[in-house]
Amino acid sequence: MNQLHFVSVLQSFVLTTLILSVVSVGFAQVRSSTNYQIESDSVNVGGGYSSSTNYQQESTVGEVATGQSTSTSYSLRAGYQQMQEIFLSLAGVADLTMDTALGGLTGGTSNASGTYTVVTDNPAGYQLTIEAQNAPAMQKGPDSIADYDDGGAADVAFTVGATDALFGYTVDGVNTSQYFLGGGAGTCGIGSGDGSFNCWTGLDTTPHTIAQSSSANQPDGATTTVHFRMGIGGNAFVVAGEYVATTTITALPL
Repeated sequence: MNQLHFVSVLQSFVLTTLILSVVSVGFAQVRSSTNYQIESDSVNVGGGYSSSTNYQQESTVGEVATGQSTSTSYSLRAGYQQMQEIFLSLAGVADLTMDTALGGLTGGTSNASGTYTVVTDNPAGYQLTIEAQNAPAMQKGPDSIADYDDGGAADVAFTVGATDALFGYTVDGVNTSQYFLGGGAGTCGIGSGDGSFNCWTGLDTTPHTIAQSSSANQPDGATTTVHFRMGIGGNAFVVAGEYVATTTITALPL
């Protein structure tokens, strides 16, 4: 009887926050072995590390050709412990609206997609993650839509039972995480195929890697598309109204 009175439409939105983080910075090594790596070296005649109760100091004596120099295409910071800067940018759609308002009597599927571009000159590349603000992610006051549960491995197809109401996402792009690959071959997480609208999972309040690269990509950058989907079965009872999911996309240098 409840379903017969559920005649209002169900609308949903995805609010996305973009975060650029440079807390963890990695660089290519100039020297390395099985047990050690040297990220920067110095040719000099003296200096070294010293410390006291209140201070620590690292110094060098006798270096030549130090300082900053630039040209149209390059920037050089020469000298011991010159600031090692990297460039990292993240751009994309901020807020998304699902494309279909779902009817209470019939259910159905609603979709939205956001595209996010990372540009970096970091030789070690970058990592892109997504996380939800709430669990479940899609909420309206005390009411919510369950997060899609993939059982620990992404599902090739977005499957919704007659009594289910689920919200999930998948990813495609040049640097898509292995978790979302292989769906075209019938099993996600295996292989390298990256078919659109394959390999679905649910959002979580902990970051989930959606894309990763091990090299610089300046100036063109790399684009990742996140496809969000909400599915409601024909016999599912969902309180009508406007539902919102708030997510955070974070770019990190490696």
